[in-house]
Amino acid sequence: MKIIQTKLAPEPIGPYSQAIETNDLIFTSGQIAIDPQTNALIEGDVVAQAKRVFENLKAVLEAAGSDLEHVVKTTIFLKDMNDFARVNEIYAEYFGKAAPARSTVQVARLPKDVAIEVDCIAEKK
Repeated sequence: MKIIQTKLAPEPIGPYSQAIETNDLIFTSGQIAIDPQTNALIEGDVVAQAKRVFENLKAVLEAAGSDLEHVVKTTIFLKDMNDFARVNEIYAEYFGKAAPARSTVQVARLPKDVAIEVDCIAEKK
């Protein structure tokens, strides 16, 4: 088991790793819309937050020797399921036609009251 850590993604806000690699799989922790340079939440709606989340996931995956093309499963946590269609548009921009398996759930509350959190499982390149 190998811990993955990069300064190109936000520092964890609790006692967990950005990702763990084991047996050629990478398991990321949930990413929220924190700017890794300032460690502050970004301003904006769910679209802006989703873009930041996927950029954070990309950075963690790259640090682990992978990328979004090698993601096999994602889980999306939404504060409001009414944002589903808007998030789908951003998701499609990042994953395209080779979209991984996915679960999407509405939750009562997310860390720092963000609108979206996403984690994933990916293969190494």
